[in-house]
Amino acid sequence: MYTQTLFLASACCIIGRMSDFRFYIPIQVRYGDLDPQWHANHTRFLTYIEQARFDYLQHLGLFDGVSFLDLRLIIADVHIAFKAPIKLGQKIRVGTRTAKIGTKSITFEYQIEDESDGAVMAECEVVAVAYDYRTHQTVPFPEDWRKKISEFEGTAF
Repeated sequence: MYTQTLFLASACCIIGRMSDFRFYIPIQVRYGDLDPQWHANHTRFLTYIEQARFDYLQHLGLFDGVSFLDLRLIIADVHIAFKAPIKLGQKIRVGTRTAKIGTKSITFEYQIEDESDGAVMAECEVVAVAYDYRTHQTVPFPEDWRKKISEFEGTAF
């Protein structure tokens, strides 16, 4: 079995139950994603979940993709538990959901899986902090975001 953990500090606690994702994006594995072992390099997993987070925020109407200064989040912590290699031509998708919203932070969970059979390739967790890029300071988590995310995820944050 292929196992590797990036940022092992709390990998044991990455994700509880990896189901019930309401948002997925397809990912095309490109030749440039590969490492000398002919599978997606571990750094590409981070790129895949970054794209999923960006699309998730746009899908919810929280970010229009026009001005980076309006993104309102900065990444504080990342954990990736690698479960299986991703190969060139493999059709994969990334499930994204919000697990927790605090006073200044949000925790996203991701599952990278094979589109054809649902095999889990990686489980990931990202903590982002509400941030004002103009003042370079953390800020309280936006209430309008909390409301939209709660409505989408079907849970009160």
